[in-house]
Amino acid sequence: MFDIGFSELLVIGVVALIVIGPERLPRVARTAGHLYGRMQRYVTSVKSDISREMQLDELRRAGEAFKSSVESAASDVEQQATVVDDYLRKETGNVTRVMEAMGTTEGERPVTAPAMQQLVEEQTPQQNLPLDEPAAVPATVVETAHGTSGDKSS
Repeated sequence: MFDIGFSELLVIGVVALIVIGPERLPRVARTAGHLYGRMQRYVTSVKSDISREMQLDELRRAGEAFKSSVESAASDVEQQATVVDDYLRKETGNVTRVMEAMGTTEGERPVTAPAMQQLVEEQTPQQNLPLDEPAAVPATVVETAHGTSGDKSS
């Protein structure tokens, strides 16, 4: 903080001895020492308070970032669940219509295959879901999982 050498302290001491006098100098030096110690403790406490506040602020920012990422992930999951739910409802309706069409008859005969194909083609095309595709699995891993080996000698 201050760059005070021994020679400057010696000059200050001599001037204080001359100005204050020898009988009051020890009491003044003691009081100055106490004030200097209080000042050091105060500066140290202010530094630690500032450091603590900076750490708390960093933790708050990290917590808010984590909270926003969790909320974002939750909204993404809700959106995907809504898409899947809509898709499943649509497909349930399609299956219901196909089942109803299979139950109706033309006169005495059930609906023919070409009529069924035409009914299926009239429906909306199948919707692709925006879900991640699973990674490609090597054939040896699939065969091992099914309990067969790569060679079919047995």
